[in-house]
Amino acid sequence: MKITNVGIVGSGTMGSGIAQLFIQSGFNVVLYDIAVDIVEKAKDQVITRIKRLIEKGKIDKEEAEQVKLKLATTAHIEDLSCCQLIIEAAPEKIEIKKDLFEKLDLHCSEETILASNTSSFSITEIANCSKRPERVAGLHFFNPAPVMPLVEIVKGAQTSIETIESLKKIALLIGKTPVQCEDTPGFIVNRVARPFYNEAIKIFKEQIASIEQIDRIMKYAGHFKMGPFELQDAIGIDINFATTESVHQSFFGDARFRPHYYQQRMVQSGRVGRKAGAGYYEYE
Repeated sequence: MKITNVGIVGSGTMGSGIAQLFIQSGFNVVLYDIAVDIVEKAKDQVITRIKRLIEKGKIDKEEAEQVKLKLATTAHIEDLSCCQLIIEAAPEKIEIKKDLFEKLDLHCSEETILASNTSSFSITEIANCSKRPERVAGLHFFNPAPVMPLVEIVKGAQTSIETIESLKKIALLIGKTPVQCEDTPGFIVNRVARPFYNEAIKIFKEQIASIEQIDRIMKYAGHFKMGPFELQDAIGIDINFATTESVHQSFFGDARFRPHYYQQRMVQSGRVGRKAGAGYYEYE
């Protein structure tokens, strides 16, 4: 099956970023969210980012106009029925994701590949809500999706090899580096990353070093592009905390992945990073 139309469910930071990535790669995209004003705001943000690419000389005006025409928006999930690939990028709550996959099952062709951008939830559990679990897989992008090169392709217990191979080809077509992994908590990257965040918070709260010092040391000594606190602010502290909770629970309370209360307090305060104007750092 040739994939020309791609549906994106969820128009937040990840969803709009994935939509931008696909339209720039020549695909027609239908971006869905629960309300017209929400999804139209996301479309405006995509267009703004494309304008910045023009200013930087990475794309010319004519090409940009053609790219923008490939992005449609909707607040009706049935409008995704024309898509051969649908990527769910809804909030990281398992109930929301399972409900969406049940609805997508009703409106999409049996040949449609349904993929989840979840960073930690079980693809096998999500696929169990679908009548075509062999066509369900994980397709985990990293933030910002148009820039970060890696994509995790996650095989659930019933995901077919054909589905995995199709997603690998799609990843290569959009300029990404695909890595296949099994359906384990946190997959590869988010499992490895938990100590990076959690130990940094512990070091700060034990007054061994400040947030600024920890970030500076990791960048200049470890050659990380961003320190653990800067990275949390960029991703969203709320998203990071939800992922840590999910991985911790999925490993049956393994102490290695236990969330830190301070991260929870940041979420409770509303200081969840760049998108909120404040997190571990202040933003204008």
